[in-house]
Amino acid sequence: MPHQSRLLSTTEAARYLAVHANTVRRWETQGLLQAYRLGTRGDRRFTRKELDRFLRASAEGTSL
Repeated sequence: MPHQSRLLSTTEAARYLAVHANTVRRWETQGLLQAYRLGTRGDRRFTRKELDRFLRASAEGTSL
């Protein structure tokens, strides 16, 4: 898990990617986005680095 970078919630990640939170959840479930699961509920958290990687891959049309 990343040490110094702030982890973003699903809602924050959705805002960053300009999509609905359910879309972020679906992409994570499909393995398109990597998330860290925290707590007993398994809340998803995302790094900005991972979201940037996803955006670059999407823009390039490469396999996510």
